[in-house]
Amino acid sequence: MRIKCIIFDFDGTLFDSMFIWDDAGEKYLRSLGRKPKPSMREDLQALSLYQSACYFKEEYGLALSVDEVMEGISQTVGYFYIHEAKPKEGVGRFLEEVKQSGISMCIATANERSLVEAALRRCGIEHFFDAVFTCTEVGCGKDEPVIFRRAMEYFHADRSSTIIFEDAYHAVWTAKADGFMAAAVYDESEKRQSEIQQLCDCYLTDFKHVEHFWKFAAEKEEINEDSINDCRN
Repeated sequence: MRIKCIIFDFDGTLFDSMFIWDDAGEKYLRSLGRKPKPSMREDLQALSLYQSACYFKEEYGLALSVDEVMEGISQTVGYFYIHEAKPKEGVGRFLEEVKQSGISMCIATANERSLVEAALRRCGIEHFFDAVFTCTEVGCGKDEPVIFRRAMEYFHADRSSTIIFEDAYHAVWTAKADGFMAAAVYDESEKRQSEIQQLCDCYLTDFKHVEHFWKFAAEKEEINEDSINDCRN
């Protein structure tokens, strides 16, 4: 079956931006006079922004609406995405290769649409993606496969013609458990690298060396090496 679409995670996969989220929750809580619990980062890992806001409100007894908490978190990280966030090295070239190969692309992210789209526009790579799906908009974090299914359906694809690109173990696990193919991208924020390598179908240390992915894609798409090389030249 030919690969029809790739569903990319954003933070930690395409963009080198996970570090901002490592500190965002703590900064936000401290701005409200709350002390973050030691387990906070782990608790938030699989959650959407909406789920994170609910968690903060309930776990820390915030006298704010969920929408107000979401806005506060977004403001904490907003400047970074609008002015500073950058793709990982090699991402632009790889996206061009994918486009030239005829594979459609979209983003499925736990981040907010406005922040993702602002970063994509500033970096000049928004044209590669046909759509952006957010966990907040679909109503589920990546502890459930809803966002992956929604993106797949957008392209009228199925699991045998869809590849999920993720950096986080929990998201790769969700995708694989639901029958998707998954490519994992190294990011230093994910500590379970040995586990993620065993779980995924294809593992990339970075986007400068993607030969392994194209070999995997060739096997799945039944396209020859010459056509892949044409895309890359």
